[in-house]
Amino acid sequence: MKEIIDFILHIQEHLTQFTSDYGGLVYALLFLIVFCETGLVVTPFLPGDSLLFAVGALAADPSAGLNVWIAAIVLLVAAILGDTANYWIGRKCGQWMMRKFPRIVKPEHIAKTNEFFVRYGGKTIILARFVPIVRTFAPFVAGSGEMDYKRFMSFNVIGAVLWVGLLLPAGWFLGNAEFTIGGRHIVVKDHFEIVVLAIIGISVLPIIIEFVKAKMKPKAVPNAAE
Repeated sequence: MKEIIDFILHIQEHLTQFTSDYGGLVYALLFLIVFCETGLVVTPFLPGDSLLFAVGALAADPSAGLNVWIAAIVLLVAAILGDTANYWIGRKCGQWMMRKFPRIVKPEHIAKTNEFFVRYGGKTIILARFVPIVRTFAPFVAGSGEMDYKRFMSFNVIGAVLWVGLLLPAGWFLGNAEFTIGGRHIVVKDHFEIVVLAIIGISVLPIIIEFVKAKMKPKAVPNAAE
């Protein structure tokens, strides 16, 4: 787990090193990470938003050897295929997995994802792209609930295009940006671990807000006549 946290916090450095050592194989690595993060309920801890941002920032550096257009296509295909695989896993094995492996397919994750479906309907597949954990479980729950496949795929593709299409360019334009704050010159890429933590914080904000709302909601008072 320590290695995973280190990889996430210093993802740009690791991607730079991997690209330097293995060249074009970095695209296979990117595909694998995104496919597993979106396609397998056992790997919701893998980086998603921060990975896309880091790839965009890295691709903006000509010396990095990472082509932003190839990366965008690879990530987009991985995101779509990942959700598709997860949908069919949920459809074919979802109920069985939830009964047999509650420590892996955690009930609290399923419950939180179900709340999104109740609130947003099929659009959850799109919105979930920007919410860690829910991003991994949304297609699984859609499949286990036998959501219409054509409808699912339309949301799947739209969500993937928005996810990759927003975060990758954000990394491209902001990852190497320079700011002056309080007279101090700051280069974003030199403080990338802070950027990663900020992205994670923003991503989980909807979950935190929903949790606080649920805690603040007054509990129903039992009817004495019952």
